Amino acid sequence: MLTSLGLILIFGYILGLLFEKLNLPSLLGMLITGIIVGPFALDLLDENILLISADLRKFALIIILLRAGLALDLKDLKQVGRPALLLCFVPAILEIIAIVIIAPMLFNISYLEAGILGTVVAAVSPAVVVPRMLKMMKDGYGKDKKIPQLIMAGASVDDIFVIILFFTLMRISQGGGVTTFDFIKAPLSILLGAAFGVITGYCLSYIFKRFHIRDSSKIIIILSLSILLVALEFLTESYLPFSALLGVMFVGMTILKQLPELATRLSSKLSKLWIAAEIILFVLVGAAVDLSVLKIISISAVILLAFSLLARMIGVALSVSTSNLNKKERLFCMVAYTPKATVQAAIGTIPLAYGLTSGNIILSVAVLSIIITAPIGAILIDKLKKNLNH
Repeated sequence: MLTSLGLILIFGYILGLLFEKLNLPSLLGMLITGIIVGPFALDLLDENILLISADLRKFALIIILLRAGLALDLKDLKQVGRPALLLCFVPAILEIIAIVIIAPMLFNISYLEAGILGTVVAAVSPAVVVPRMLKMMKDGYGKDKKIPQLIMAGASVDDIFVIILFFTLMRISQGGGVTTFDFIKAPLSILLGAAFGVITGYCLSYIFKRFHIRDSSKIIIILSLSILLVALEFLTESYLPFSALLGVMFVGMTILKQLPELATRLSSKLSKLWIAAEIILFVLVGAAVDLSVLKIISISAVILLAFSLLARMIGVALSVSTSNLNKKERLFCMVAYTPKATVQAAIGTIPLAYGLTSGNIILSVAVLSIIITAPIGAILIDKLKKNLNH
């Protein structure tokens, strides 16, 4: 397994650096590394590292969401207000509706299967979006109107909403029914996740104020509690649903509110840790991509993704329509909300594993959505941010 980890880090870094030199996103090089060394190509990775791939990817997400929280000031979120709330739900809902309408015509699947496909595809990728928004904040792009904060806040909740819908529809497909609890699960998960995060953040802030602890040790404590928060979500999901990843972000936000100077130092240390975590995350996402499954869907999947992305962009446009953003800023928000990667890699295989007849189609569209939107979305974010106020 150590050999596999070494291959992931060295080749992911080299290809990422090469793509960066070509003015392309480094994550594209990392994705390609994963595809090449993964089980569907050269098969150079130990099966044990593939077994814990989901956990490693989640650990990388914990790091990036902590960084996001340590940079997200609650005052900024209040300033962006209503558009941030709408971005949590409207783009995903419109994208799912578009897929439910179009997918049965393209693939001859049921509306329920199309709904499951829609929930797999609809999630935006924090792993692609958040690092770019953090860099924008550091460089001062979109600072006046808090555009990076708007995108980060909306993208984090967007994922939670879509994943809860996915598992609800999967249960229906397996013969289960929809209960009242299913309808309150999404808002409950968001509220409890935020509450757990705030409580944890306040407790940590109190400890850090009261006791002298080195910053590196503080990072270990925060990461440990964040991991335990994610583990707790898994243990309580059947009777007490809460979004641990959202909670992780609120841990960072609370520390920022209580100890702003410390938050800046911790964010700097986490950014160094993210260098390795990013490579592991995107190489393992690439390793989950089976290019052979794309043979069964050809051009139909591209057509579906084109319509779904258009619907998502319309949803973003509607969400920010009452804001004070100009046309270029609204266009940037629309583009920044298109990249897909981590959620699709995480849940794209589940319908196939559960024996859904359209499982191969769902997996194929999920794979294609990563290949198309992750690099193109990242490139467009980097290009269009230059049109924002600096």
